[in-house]
Amino acid sequence: MMKSPNTKTENFQAQDADSGDDWDDEDGQGAPSLATNGADYNPKPPRLLEVPLGEGGQRLDQVLARLVPEYSRNRLQSWIKAGQVRLDGQEVREPRYKLRGGEALVVEEGPDERQTALQPEPIPLDVVYEDQTLMVINKPAGLVVHPGSGNWSGTLLNALLYHDPRLANVPRAGIVHRLDKDTSGLLVVAKTLAAQTDLVRQLQARTVKREYLALAQGVLDRGGVVDAPIGRHPTQRTRMAVVANGRPARTHFRIVERFPRCTLVECSLETGRTHQIRVHLASLGHPLVGDPVYARGRNGGAPAFPRQALHARRLGLIHPDTRAPMVWKVPLPEDMAELLAGLRAEVAAQWAPEEDEDYDDDL
Repeated sequence: MMKSPNTKTENFQAQDADSGDDWDDEDGQGAPSLATNGADYNPKPPRLLEVPLGEGGQRLDQVLARLVPEYSRNRLQSWIKAGQVRLDGQEVREPRYKLRGGEALVVEEGPDERQTALQPEPIPLDVVYEDQTLMVINKPAGLVVHPGSGNWSGTLLNALLYHDPRLANVPRAGIVHRLDKDTSGLLVVAKTLAAQTDLVRQLQARTVKREYLALAQGVLDRGGVVDAPIGRHPTQRTRMAVVANGRPARTHFRIVERFPRCTLVECSLETGRTHQIRVHLASLGHPLVGDPVYARGRNGGAPAFPRQALHARRLGLIHPDTRAPMVWKVPLPEDMAELLAGLRAEVAAQWAPEEDEDYDDDL
């Protein structure tokens, strides 16, 4: 179902705007390869510059942006405020500071975010199961799995390195597959390289079983299978889409419960493409309730929800060491449980018998 980290070294990739995770589970070819020991970072020497005389009267941050164009003005402003910029030997922490022209400028460049991303952080984890070989995590919505563009800290990887520092010796801190940032539910993490390799092979063989609960817009009349290739959207590069030249993708779904404006479905993945369930259900005309990407402008009277209503509730695999089949299941998170409770209450209210004020008990 998912794909694996392969042996060649990969660089950090530009990642999906909404998820922070942009690699297929089955091959890991887009997966960032993390040399998780950030101790190898060597800070750059100070950069020595001179303010051109013609820049007199201009703001420090504006001039710095012209002198060091490889960095964004936001980053340069943060360096100024942090005291990493000196004019004629004096710290200047005001980005709007007006220059005379001709000043000696020293810039202490900040550390590479890709290296500082690989640090342990005391982020709470909901550990469903743990032994010497693997861990199973119940990931909350809002937690990015891997560091990446715009999410260089506060990720599951940072939390894992804090929980068990030995995971720094395993590629990607043992992460084998991923969930989108705003998808909740179960993830397996390998604690040894051998276990990671074994789990990757299980993913390649599609023997890892994953079941999701998803609330889709509209009323589906029956379950089925979506067998449609998924790839980058041809014009909106932060989105995925069903495209003819995409990679094979197959999703099984069945109806669990119907509501007047939406349907609760159980989805099982046969493949593990980026945003697979979200893309496949949207391709049927039933995007997920709350999905900020694939349901945009397609509310259809569905209830408001602050994220895609998707939860990985069941995970099954073969234990890498004991070879015993193992299955874990977790309940819906509170936000989705409350959403469904509200929908059921609406249905119950619609079917409640109305009292007839004219009815005579004595008749």
